[in-house]
Amino acid sequence: MKKWLNCSIGLLLAVTIAGCGTQSTGNQAQATGEAPPAQESTLEKAKKQGFVTVGFANENPYAYATPDGKLTGEAVEVARVILKNMGINEMNGVLTEFGSLIPGLKAKRFDIITAGMFINAERSKEVAFANPEYSIGEAIAVKQGNPLQLHSYKDIAANKEAKVAVMVGAIENDYLLKSGVPKEQIVTVPDQPSAVAALQAGRVDAMTMTGPSLQAMLESSKDSSIERVMDFQQPEIDGKSVRGYGAAAFRTEDTSFREAFNQELDKLKKSGELLEILKPFGFTEQELPGEMTAEELSKG
Repeated sequence: MKKWLNCSIGLLLAVTIAGCGTQSTGNQAQATGEAPPAQESTLEKAKKQGFVTVGFANENPYAYATPDGKLTGEAVEVARVILKNMGINEMNGVLTEFGSLIPGLKAKRFDIITAGMFINAERSKEVAFANPEYSIGEAIAVKQGNPLQLHSYKDIAANKEAKVAVMVGAIENDYLLKSGVPKEQIVTVPDQPSAVAALQAGRVDAMTMTGPSLQAMLESSKDSSIERVMDFQQPEIDGKSVRGYGAAAFRTEDTSFREAFNQELDKLKKSGELLEILKPFGFTEQELPGEMTAEELSKG
C-alpha cells in the first residue's frame, strides 16, 4: 500500500512539474505581473527585413509593366521613393485587380496598397489612407490662345457657338449635360485620338477628358496649335466637385507606418520632387493634391 501511495505521489509531482515547465511566456508574464513582450509593428518588420510588399492595381498610368517587364507608373515610383527615404530599400510590387487590393491588404498579402484608389468615406471604414499624392479632375484643350475664352463647362454652355468633343461612353458627356451644355454642342467621337483630330481640324472648339489622359494626348500629338486650359474650373455635379484624390492605404492598425509614409510624402510635396515624379506619367501642377488631407476626404 505504501509503495503504491509513494508511486502515486511521485507521478503527481512529475505531472505538476511538467505542467509548470510548459507554461507559455505570456502565462508566465501574467503570473509574475510582467507585461507580455510587445508585438513587432509592420514598419519595424519592414525596416528590419529591408523590403515591403505593395499591391498595385494594374492600370496605366498608375501602375503597369513595361514590355521588358519593369514595374512602373505614378503610384509605383512615388511609393518607391518614399519607402527608400524611410530606409526600406526594396519594394516587392505585385500587380493585381483593383477589387483585390483591399481584401489582399486585410488578409496581409500586401503591406500597402495603391494605384488609382480615390479616398472616400466608404473605403475609409476598411483601410487607413495616407494623405493624397495626386488629384484627378476634368480638363479641356482648345486652339492656341483660347479664342473663345473657355475656362469651364459653364463657359461652353454659355457660348452657343462652342462645340466640344467627347469620347463615346465617357462620363464627361454626363458632366457636360448637367453643366447646362446642350446636346447639339456635344460632338461624340469614337476615341481620344479622334477628339484631337476634331479639334485640330476646327470641327470643335474644345475637347475634354481627365487631366492625365488629355495631357498624354497633347504630348503625343506634338501640335503647338492646340493647348490645355491650365486655369480650367472643375465642374460641380449635384453640388459636389468631380475631382478625386488618390493615395496609398494601410491596415487600420498600422498607424506608425502610415504616419512615417505621410512625413516623407510631405517632404516630397514641399521640395517639388513629387511633381517631378508625376510628370512623366501625364500629371501636371493641376494634378497636385494641394493641402487636402485623408481625414478631410474620409468624411465624404
